[in-house]
Amino acid sequence: MNKMTAVVALMAVFTLAICFIILGSISVELMAALNIDAGQFGTLVMGLFLTSCIVELFIGPLVDKVGYKPVAILGFVVTSLSMFVLAFSTTFALALVACILLGVGAMSLNTVGNTLIPVVLFKGKDPARASNFGNGFFGLGYVLTPLLIVFILKTLSLGYSSALIIIGILSLIFLVFALTASYPQVSTGFKFSMAFKVLTKPAVLIAALALFCYVSLEISMGTWIKKLMEELYVGNANVNAAANAGLVLSLFGVAMMVGRFLTSAVKNLTAMGAKLITWTSLVSLLAIIVMIFAKGPALGIVAVLLVGLAFAPIFPTIIGVTFSKFDPSLYGSIFGIIFAVGLLGGTFVPKFIGNLSVGSTVQQSLPIAAVMAAILFIISFIGKVGKQKTD
Repeated sequence: MNKMTAVVALMAVFTLAICFIILGSISVELMAALNIDAGQFGTLVMGLFLTSCIVELFIGPLVDKVGYKPVAILGFVVTSLSMFVLAFSTTFALALVACILLGVGAMSLNTVGNTLIPVVLFKGKDPARASNFGNGFFGLGYVLTPLLIVFILKTLSLGYSSALIIIGILSLIFLVFALTASYPQVSTGFKFSMAFKVLTKPAVLIAALALFCYVSLEISMGTWIKKLMEELYVGNANVNAAANAGLVLSLFGVAMMVGRFLTSAVKNLTAMGAKLITWTSLVSLLAIIVMIFAKGPALGIVAVLLVGLAFAPIFPTIIGVTFSKFDPSLYGSIFGIIFAVGLLGGTFVPKFIGNLSVGSTVQQSLPIAAVMAAILFIISFIGKVGKQKTD
């Protein structure tokens, strides 16, 4: 292995962030171009995440079977293709095909990045710390993508198709790095039946339940923070509510990025990971409660920043402490299972919040998010995420 391997892993999670936030970044322009309503746009988002959920179950074991390189190549190629297809889509049906392709590419990169990072960073000795550092680059992608879209649309006066083409080309550039890097060898004795055996492990089951709650929370915040802030800015005549709300959404990404990089500075993080998940889950719950009762944008912004910082270490630490209980030859299978379960939460909970907001407000629907945060706290406190020993 060389430093290029770590670079590819970080590129993978960075590109994953682009995949997850790209639809939201071009939502207004895409809906206008395809002449579709919010319901149809929601179907595109659903297509992305449902595809991701299904694909992840197969991509995880595939990494353990064939290795990192083929899946990394698949990820960058299909992601690039999806961007080009979406850029030139003139119908809803073709856009949906692009979203399905995007799900395949995203999960390929997701699995490669999140299973490779704990192996190649910090000499593979502190997987929770490595996962936090690596996923800081996910936060970076989450922040930079909307800003890049705004720059291309507003400053360069180009259409969203140009932005998608540029991102597609960027993915092909990352592909060159993936082709030239060397990767850890996978176990030649791996059988797909081994992937199902990890389902019986308590550490995997607890991690899967925890990610169901966490992923539902992260995607819900990414989906509804902008709308929530628009509601809180109502009555401020001298403020551009939409622009300011979009800025607050970017601040959420910044908080997550900063939080993950700061957490990665803590040595031996894996050993204290279970306690960290418990406390940050509690802070997340309190921050969401503040959102629910906020009467103006100032308190709303504080809550958004707090929830971003609290969210930051939860996902990578769950991954890291769970991996620490298993041999690296099973990382792909384990990740595939627990992240697929997580995506179920991310697919349906944000939509449930949206449905409850019809005829009401997002703020009044946020108790759903509070319930998920409370369940996550209970799971982490009672189940002690990551502490279960394997056979």
